[in-house]
Amino acid sequence: MKRVCVFCGSAGGGRPEYLDAAAALGRRLAGDGITLVYGGGRTGLMGALADAALAAGGEVIGAMPKPLVDKEVSHGGLTQLHVVGSMHERKALMADLADGFISLPGAFGTFDELCEILCWGQLGFHHKPVGLWNVAGYWNPMRALFDHAVAEGFLKPQHRDMALVEDDLDRLLARMRAYEPVHLDKWWQRR
Repeated sequence: MKRVCVFCGSAGGGRPEYLDAAAALGRRLAGDGITLVYGGGRTGLMGALADAALAAGGEVIGAMPKPLVDKEVSHGGLTQLHVVGSMHERKALMADLADGFISLPGAFGTFDELCEILCWGQLGFHHKPVGLWNVAGYWNPMRALFDHAVAEGFLKPQHRDMALVEDDLDRLLARMRAYEPVHLDKWWQRR
């Protein structure tokens, strides 16, 4: 993986572990020579992630819709900032630029990005690893929801397993590097 896209909150969250994890991930990617691709923000986890990667000598590429840039929420010190027209363009560009994806804690925007990239993988639009760093158990409810979707017959177990969830960053990155894409038709046979 030469470039990893990180989805995360523009807020800092309610625990110091979240900001610490964002900074640790930024440093780790830079230290491993991996370019960070992210939403281009300067606040919250997004800002901590980018600041740490840049401070560690890493390359950081942001993508942000013009209306948000106009509100002055973009990071001013990035290696490169792509200004796009919409959130849809932002997600498509980040997906194109990345070799893999990691989700840190966040809210609706992070959930949207994570679920869309998992859906694209399920449909075979990409074959890239998708990791969730389960900082302080943040992703446990999402894991339970994915398991519930399997139990209720809406999601195949093999597709559920595309979401690589780990509490430990080293294990998460190792699983992402070893990831083998799922080659399975999404659609269920009629009953």
